[in-house]
Amino acid sequence: MTAPDDVLAIARTVPGWDVGDLDLEPLEGGITNRNYVVRRDEETFVLRIPGRDTALLGIDRANEARAARVAADAGVGPEVVAFLPDSGCFVSRFVGGSHIPEEELRRGDALGLVLASLRRLHACPPIPSTFPVFRIVEQYRDTAAARGVESPAAYGDAHALAARIEAAFDVSPSPLTTCHDDLLNANFLRDGDHVWIVDYEYAGMGDVFFDLGNLAINNGLDEDARERLLQHYFLGDVRDRHRARLTLMTLMSDFREAMWGVVQQAISELDVDFVAYADRHFARLLAGAHDDRFPDWLEAASAPA
Repeated sequence: MTAPDDVLAIARTVPGWDVGDLDLEPLEGGITNRNYVVRRDEETFVLRIPGRDTALLGIDRANEARAARVAADAGVGPEVVAFLPDSGCFVSRFVGGSHIPEEELRRGDALGLVLASLRRLHACPPIPSTFPVFRIVEQYRDTAAARGVESPAAYGDAHALAARIEAAFDVSPSPLTTCHDDLLNANFLRDGDHVWIVDYEYAGMGDVFFDLGNLAINNGLDEDARERLLQHYFLGDVRDRHRARLTLMTLMSDFREAMWGVVQQAISELDVDFVAYADRHFARLLAGAHDDRFPDWLEAASAPA
């Protein structure tokens, strides 16, 4: 398949790619950017071209490239070959592997492999960007409102719940850690007994429990699978504090995802029902917060580390 002229023109700006044959093929998946597999000589790469107005979603392309580089240095992410500041595009080495079905994460050995890679990412050196999820949902509200899209009524209830969660976490804050913050199974590639983690758009210094909660809720992990997640991550030393913080961050993950959908209503040109998308995540987080155990989770989450 022939790539559009604008894509080929961008590819030609990559250092060393101004001459020679380039074979470009669209890489399916994702609803924010355009991605292409690029074959040059006998090497294979991935070219990422940012979508329109993605900065309004909190994405800083220079930070994305920096996060991808530290992940690559840790053996978790693919090698970053080039970053093009003028266009925000970057090129990474193509890595082998296959996407992990959610069912394998819930029942098979894949979850342990994902957690091993995630632990390595969390051990990476600090990066300049941050991911303050309690502020991000507010920023998304303001961004959407500035473009004529008001948040739904559910925002008020969700924001009040978030304030209670934030207060519980602030009693004993987690250290800021290099996090991914978008742990969909589409961002995992299993290559034998190794899992690559890709797509560092939202990476920043944040709370490891957001990554763990995001992983759990995005992939439909039930309580048994969540316990296995914690056992893998904390190497068997799992406490009620860990369980509570994981659960509460599943709610914050849904809050963030709901508000991401609200911003997309204001900026996206895609044929996607982002109203339904946001409503679905609001409904799930509010249902979770109505669990009778919610006060107990708040109390346990505030326990010392």
